[in-house]
Amino acid sequence: MDRNQSLDQLKNYDGYWDMVVIGGGATGLGCALDAASRGYKTLLVEQHDFAKGTSSRSTKLIHGGVRYLQQGNVSLVLEALHERGLLMQNAPHLVQNQSFIVPNYDWWNGPFYGVGLKVYDLLAGRLGLGPSKWISKEETLARIPTLEPNRLRGGVIYHDGQFDDARLAINLAQSIVDAGGVPINYMQVVGLTHAGRMVDGLDLTDALSGESHHVRARVVINATGIFTDASCAWTSRPAVP
Repeated sequence: MDRNQSLDQLKNYDGYWDMVVIGGGATGLGCALDAASRGYKTLLVEQHDFAKGTSSRSTKLIHGGVRYLQQGNVSLVLEALHERGLLMQNAPHLVQNQSFIVPNYDWWNGPFYGVGLKVYDLLAGRLGLGPSKWISKEETLARIPTLEPNRLRGGVIYHDGQFDDARLAINLAQSIVDAGGVPINYMQVVGLTHAGRMVDGLDLTDALSGESHHVRARVVINATGIFTDASCAWTSRPAVP
């Protein structure tokens, strides 16, 4: 992935982009990769580093959503566990097995969490990361010595995934290039152009060189996350014939 090559593609293309995505976080990168992999002429612009915002500040967990299982939302848990397993298979350099312990202080905690997490294991199927199991008070304290030992009965250990969110985002940007798309960071959107009531282009400024660019687009996706409201301040002008 070479920014200069992406800039050359931006400068040398005078037609309409099928899709321009604003925002180089997880959502924007995912949208751009999906479009590029389907053969659409795709441009993604990010005003800072890829994954600089929310996408570098997640919990770093790839999980199936144990709490959703408790709520009875089995379909969501199945989907999340499937995605977790695929990430582990497709990006083993970014995703690792992370074990968790639920301490038990009441007699019913062991059966409640033990059975629930066994169901969690079953739903994961062949994509599971390891079986959950009950562990003794002594083993629980050996693993988490800062726990309050009074009334501790033991614990239940289970497995989920942990990943490097920023590196995964960079890999997505690289995959966009492999699919024929053009991701460019440090490229700011400063205005929009309209054809009637429809947005049909963007005014851009290279944050590194100060150079201005205008691109035309059939579809524009605003994937700026927490900056969506601020994007309403972008200036608008009629499209140039």
